[in-house]
Amino acid sequence: MSTTPSSPSPVTPSTAPRTVLITGTSSGIGLAAAVAAARAGWRTVATLRDTSRADALRQAAAEAGVELDIRQLDVTDEASVTAAVDGVLADYGRLDAVVNNAGAGHLGTLENDTMEDIRKVMEVNFFGVLTVSKAALPHLRATGGRLITVTSVGGVVGQPFNEVYCAAKFAVEGYMESLAPVARTLGVSVSVVEPGAVATEFVNNLGVDLGAAIDAGPYTAALHSYIDRTTKQFLDGSAQTPAGAAEAVMEALHSDRPAFRIQTTDWARSFVGTKLTDVDGSAVQDLTTAWVA
Repeated sequence: MSTTPSSPSPVTPSTAPRTVLITGTSSGIGLAAAVAAARAGWRTVATLRDTSRADALRQAAAEAGVELDIRQLDVTDEASVTAAVDGVLADYGRLDAVVNNAGAGHLGTLENDTMEDIRKVMEVNFFGVLTVSKAALPHLRATGGRLITVTSVGGVVGQPFNEVYCAAKFAVEGYMESLAPVARTLGVSVSVVEPGAVATEFVNNLGVDLGAAIDAGPYTAALHSYIDRTTKQFLDGSAQTPAGAAEAVMEALHSDRPAFRIQTTDWARSFVGTKLTDVDGSAVQDLTTAWVA
């Protein structure tokens, strides 16, 4: 049975810095966003599933001359999420923004993936986002805060061999697009940030040796065509840096009226635009079919 959520007391204005909680900060966009937020004056709670992997985060903070509050948070563990959010409120008394960045890549196709593979990707990339957002929303209501989720251009355009990853990102975008006007009635801004190719992340997050001969059964030829095309985009120097992508997160944090959907590059805007004007789906199918031909 549903119950009406209680309303926390509004936070009394003060000179204390605003507090942001960011998930998935061990590397990539999350790490860059944590450092950028701290540099911009936010009290930054940088979370990651395994705090033993925080060395790069600490080094980046030291090099930037900023302080981070590094804490454990596993988005797939509701108790871990609750403990992290409650800890922030206990220590700082407020939560002004959340950046859902934690995620996991996956390379595969339906016939070859196990249902366990599919559920794991959905658990991190979709249900994990909702778990964090649900825990944070009462406190964001109290501060008129911001809920920001890093999705992907893959949250708009379905891409070969990224079926479950795109499905999870589509789901996040649909959920947040639906939630945004509801949250706005209570003063909470909801945005999604859509990166394109970001240097290092694609290869590092897949758990696949792209240089090895991969046997995908009847899909092997198509997979190798996709890998050849995609590794060039990610590894030839044309991919965006994590710091560049994090600038879009800062836009969502600081803009007076942030857009719901924020792409991180002109290429990402063009790519997403292909889908958003593709009424019958033919433009996207023609584009992505060429990747596996």
